[in-house]
Amino acid sequence: MLGLMFWAMVAHETDNGVTLAREEVDFDFLGAGTVTIKVHFSSANFKDGLAITRGGGVVRQYPIIPGIDIVGEVSESSDPRFAPGDQVIAHGYDIGVAHNGGFAEYARVPAEWVVPLDGLTMREAAALGTAGYTAAMSVQALLDHGVTPDSGPVLVTGATGGVGSVAVDILAGLGFEVVASTGKTDAGELLSALGAKSVIGRLPEDPDAKPRALGKAQWAGVVDSVGGKSLAHILSTIKYGGAAAISGLTGGAELPTTVMPFILRGVALLGIDSAQFPIDRRRDLWARLGKDLKPQHLSTLENYAPITRVEEVLHAIRDGRHSGRTVLGVAGEF
Repeated sequence: MLGLMFWAMVAHETDNGVTLAREEVDFDFLGAGTVTIKVHFSSANFKDGLAITRGGGVVRQYPIIPGIDIVGEVSESSDPRFAPGDQVIAHGYDIGVAHNGGFAEYARVPAEWVVPLDGLTMREAAALGTAGYTAAMSVQALLDHGVTPDSGPVLVTGATGGVGSVAVDILAGLGFEVVASTGKTDAGELLSALGAKSVIGRLPEDPDAKPRALGKAQWAGVVDSVGGKSLAHILSTIKYGGAAAISGLTGGAELPTTVMPFILRGVALLGIDSAQFPIDRRRDLWARLGKDLKPQHLSTLENYAPITRVEEVLHAIRDGRHSGRTVLGVAGEF
């Protein structure tokens, strides 16, 4: 394909910030990889928003094609595990931050980053994407810890976000009593449709209150994408032997808590990172997302936008004006 051209959204760093523009580029621009993918869909993630933000701290070198999610069909492969026409997803590792990503008609990545789709359409896989996969990792971490529907209610923070909304859907489908926490006062209908038993505001109710060492025990488990003071408060209210699976820091990176929940209630703090998750385990969990962990309401939480509107969508995510998951249509949209 050398010498051939295709369309991509390319981010450049300038003296005035980071620009994102539709450009025609050569296949040489894609860089190294053993599997070339004709991209059908990508998706919009908070990390993608940081990639087009000056000082975002995720991109190692510009110019780059952002898009940490790549969903499409194999176009060429020098690896026998993948053949032209195979439907696949690739995400994590260096994609969209140090290796060109999914905001383009084509992408090229190492075979060791590629996951075959099983039980999911390409659009469903894009609706899940990195955020949905992180949600599935969080739910599985709670299950592995021994949290069951009989253990009591499970709290999901940042419940209208990508991780939170998918987590609500998966947990409800598994029979958990899900309590969804959000700062969006108009989100009750959406979260109830996803399966939340009840919807509450942000925690703690008084954001200026000093976190208590221990509060009233309420939650058997927590899926948290907020962090900061909110997580500190929540840790103090987890039941004996419960756990919090944490994956975000929209509420801040600091955790002003004490050791009390851990040494007096045996609470576990389970860190979730999808970027470097080993490929064999990544593929196994994606297979389960097409089966027993498949969310039942993807069409409810999914929005759609053509790739040419990606900057608008990412600004909405970065500014906290976005709910659910936005699938970015790539094929035929340039």
